[in-house]
Parts: sequence; C-alpha cells; structure tokens
Amino acid sequence: MMSTPFFQSINPFDNSTIETYGLLQDESLFAKINLARESFKLWKNTSIQERTALLKKVADILRTKKDFLSNLVTLEMGKLLSESKAEIEKCAWVCDYYSENAELFLRDEIIETEATRSYVKFEPLGPLLAIMPWNFPFWQVFRFIAPSLAAGNTILLKHAPNVCGCSLAIENLLIESGIPQGVFQSLIITHEQASKVISHDAIRGVTLTGSERAGRIIGAVAGRHLKKCVLELGGSDPFIVLEDADIEKAAEVGMQSRLFNAGQTCISAKRFIIHQSIYDSFIENCIAYFHKLKKGNPLEPQTTIAPLARKDITDTLKSQMTQAMEKGARLLQGGQTEGCYFDPAILTHINTDMEVFKEETFGPLTTILKAKNEGAAISLANASNYGLGASLWTTDLKKASLLTGKIEAGCVFVNSLVKSDPRLPFGGIKNSGHGRELAKQGIHEFSNIKTVYIS
Repeated sequence: MMSTPFFQSINPFDNSTIETYGLLQDESLFAKINLARESFKLWKNTSIQERTALLKKVADILRTKKDFLSNLVTLEMGKLLSESKAEIEKCAWVCDYYSENAELFLRDEIIETEATRSYVKFEPLGPLLAIMPWNFPFWQVFRFIAPSLAAGNTILLKHAPNVCGCSLAIENLLIESGIPQGVFQSLIITHEQASKVISHDAIRGVTLTGSERAGRIIGAVAGRHLKKCVLELGGSDPFIVLEDADIEKAAEVGMQSRLFNAGQTCISAKRFIIHQSIYDSFIENCIAYFHKLKKGNPLEPQTTIAPLARKDITDTLKSQMTQAMEKGARLLQGGQTEGCYFDPAILTHINTDMEVFKEETFGPLTTILKAKNEGAAISLANASNYGLGASLWTTDLKKASLLTGKIEAGCVFVNSLVKSDPRLPFGGIKNSGHGRELAKQGIHEFSNIKTVYIS
C-alpha cells in the first residue's frame, strides 16, 4: 500500500518536526483552480473601495496577530524573532500602502489624441499563481498579493515546502478579514503539480520569487502556455566602497546587509568591492563587527545570528567557500558548520573565476575584493550575470549620481543598504529576472492595460 505523500516543517534550530502536511491530490487541486476562476467573476466586479477596505482589515489582523505569526516564521525557517516581527509589520505596511493608493494607481489615464476621448484602463487579468520562497515566508507573499488583490485578481499560492504553516496562516487571516472564499487559496503541492496549474486555461499569469534555476523552469512553462510571467530571481549584489566613503559606517551597514536573515536574502550585500586605499581598514571594521555576534536559539532576544533554514543550504554554502579556498581565497575567520549553523565567514583574495564571485551565496559568507580605482570597482560590480541591487558608498553625491547610471542593476542605493519598499518598484535585470513588484509598477504588472478610443 502506497503512503500518502507529504511535506514536513522542520525547526532548523533543533531539527524537530513541527508539523506534517499532506499534499493536495490533483482532483482537489483542479477544484481549487475552478473556484479561483469562479471567484474572479465576483472579485473583479467588487468596487475598488471595497477591495482596499478589506486590505486595510488584513493589515489590522497582521498587527493584532504579530506575536503568533512571527513565532511561526521563526520556528519554520529559523530567522531571529525580532526579524520575524519586523517582517509581519512590513506586510501590514504594504497592505496599508495599497489600501491607500490602489484607487489612484488604477484610475483611468487620459491620453490626448484626435479622438473625442481616449484613455487607458487598468483591469484585472484573472486567477494568478504565485510561487514563493521560504526566506521571507510572509513578506514575499504579501508584496505580491497586496497589489494583485487590490487590482481585482484572484490568487493561488504555491509556497515553499518547509513553510506550509505560514502558507496556511496567510490564507486563514485573509479569510478572517472578510475576503471572499476562493479569492486567495494556499496550495500544498509539488513542483510538478505547479506546472499543471500554470498550464490550466483558467490561470492568466504566474509570478516566481526564487532561484535562477527555478526561474528558467517556470519561465519556460509559462512561455509555452503564453502566460504572463514575472520573475524575481537571485542576486549577487555588489557593495562598492570608494576611498572617500565613511569607512566605519560602510562596514557596519555592509555587515548588517550581509548578515540580515542570516544572509538568506537576494538583495543582501554579497560581493564587497573596496578601494585599495581603504581595503585593510574596511576589513578590520568587518571583523570587529563579527566578533560581537552571538549565535543561539533565534527565539531568544540575546541571539544575533540565526541558523540557516535547512541543512542543505548550509552544505551548499560550505562547498562554495571550500571551492574558493582551493582556488586561492583566504579565510580570515568563521566558516565552521554545525547542523544548520554556518559561522559567519570572511573571504579575501577573491577573483572572478571563483564560484563565490559568479554564483549567489545564500548565507553569511562575506567576500571582499580590492579595486585599484572607481573605474575598476564599477567593472567588477558589473562582471556578473546578476543585476538585482547594488550599494555604492561615497561622500561625493554628484559623483554618486553619475556612477549610478554605470551600474547594471534594477536598483542602486547610495550610502545605504539595498532594501525593498512598497513605495519603490523592485526587480532586477540580466539573470536576476524581469518585471517589477511594488509601487505603481507592481499593481500594473498583472493588469490588462487596455486602450479605449472613442471617436
């Protein structure tokens, strides 16, 4: 007799099993897709004022249940509890943002032509599939669903297998807010079943936040079935520090960026490119920052460095580090592993042939390169197949403004770490994907931008 397939949620801190979740069978899956299609008929005709009012209720529930939800996030994927609480607050913020701005963003745009009246309308596309990762199990979902629900689309969520509890909790709180049944549904399904969802006639678009490899697979399936697709993929973000920068501040913020979420974020600083005149001083400041870190139970307030979400992620990072050292990189500190823990490490003597330069490093591994001048720094920054974010440090803001135009990335932050913000469009170029989330651009990605011409 065959056993029922399932996913398990494992606490990365102590390897204990939190919960076991049975997978949806295809019959139930297709019933949910059909429900999303039927619910769309109601939801798209619900007034924008009603939809945004419900989003506001979602924000209120997120804040009311912040302690419960943040505890769940930390248990399932291991991040610091303080970071989990900040994530829930950010989800409430994005709901507030679209509840306040969606009506403006979706308003008809008048275009002056020879017609009696010509304008652009923004209408919902229909049921959408969201394939989301584990590293920000609430935020990654909400930064997509807040604008998409406000626009009038219905959503099916295929979340990462290790955060099924978070996935179902999101569905429950949306139902609690009063959003009609079928408008948002969580699917506990495999990658193979996700392909069946994309190919289904009812589905009008798909968004993926994940790895470059996953993006190629999902993009190919979506393209084969002519479905709208937004891909937010990996990053190998450069952190460029020029000789006139505030070294202490740059090092502090750089390490915050590298170690936030235990380094498991696509927009964390990964390749530190430092002007040769301040190279040694920058490294000293980084090491001093590392010495203040304290690992432990991520639920405890004194813990400042958390485990990685899964053992295989730790093993991959260790392998990348080892390969670099075999090619001449020097390990200044850290790099030891125990279970899901990876002691924050610093590698120097990096060259462009090393995997740690060419690949995304998803964890607390800092790679530091020396640049002889600002031109060399920009060349190193652009010598990557990725183009998500970049951070540039200099006190000369006029020069900074010029250099931002030379950096190949979806966003450049000057004298700041790279971050996502509901008010600013977010996304990458090159192998970091295509399309934009958040801001006005994010709500238009899954809208039918319809031209109306009346003569």
